[in-house]
Amino acid sequence: MKKLFLFTLLIFLFLNSCGTVNHSIKRPIRKPSIPISNTGTKTSSAAQTEREYEALIKVYKPETAEVLNSLFNDSSNSPNVSITVENQSNCNMVLTISGKNYFKKIPIGAHKTGAAMVPKNQNYNLSGMLCNSVYEKTKFITNSFNIKLSN
Repeated sequence: MKKLFLFTLLIFLFLNSCGTVNHSIKRPIRKPSIPISNTGTKTSSAAQTEREYEALIKVYKPETAEVLNSLFNDSSNSPNVSITVENQSNCNMVLTISGKNYFKKIPIGAHKTGAAMVPKNQNYNLSGMLCNSVYEKTKFITNSFNIKLSN
């Protein structure tokens, strides 16, 4: 009887210890990381684009004369063609044009038009942010090309 009592007591203690869980353990709360710029302030894609636009507009040299000459004159023998982008949105943007041995960033203000001359018969990647929306297109350009963007 003594052995049965000890055996029952051991099983009772064993089963009792298995079901014990400490629910009062506090775990640290992890907050999602927020992108922080090098100035220590919160930043968004629109804010980054606006800063890039403001910096670029100060040093950018538009190719207006070359683009107009290309559009109004017969430029079929020219090695270059124009890319014209109409920004019909309420946001400034920076259009990046990249291709074989070619890279250019064009600041285009809200409700403005930007343009560039590029070597023809090549593939170009056109990209930019427009009011927190990404624009990306790959295009093989053989003649003058016009894009209208809006939000």
